[in-house]
Amino acid sequence: MKKKLTSTKAPNPIGPYSVAVNYGNLIYTSGQIPLDRQGNVVGTDIKEQTRQVIENLKNILEENGSSIAQVIKTTVFLKDMNEFAGMNEVYNEYFADSAPARSTLEAARLPKDVKIEMDVIAFK
Repeated sequence: MKKKLTSTKAPNPIGPYSVAVNYGNLIYTSGQIPLDRQGNVVGTDIKEQTRQVIENLKNILEENGSSIAQVIKTTVFLKDMNEFAGMNEVYNEYFADSAPARSTLEAARLPKDVKIEMDVIAFK
């Protein structure tokens, strides 16, 4: 059975969706953008924004019985693929050991005109 998940340490969704859902032993997060808990955009460069996105994902997972180490798939949307190296540098700080599968795409436009959005699938 599918279960809606919440987080007290990550921003609330900006639309009619769940921050994440649990199905079986998997957690599927919604796309996270670089927002703080109050919903303000954090950072102006790709590294700052990537760090905030991953911290939001980390908080969601940890509050719901998982962790970054248990991520099996990530999807990264970049506003500009030329910023891949900066995103990848920060991404590597969090995911180097677990090395989940990843897709990275350039998106024409992201919510609130941020530079990055990311979602993950993790096991519990």
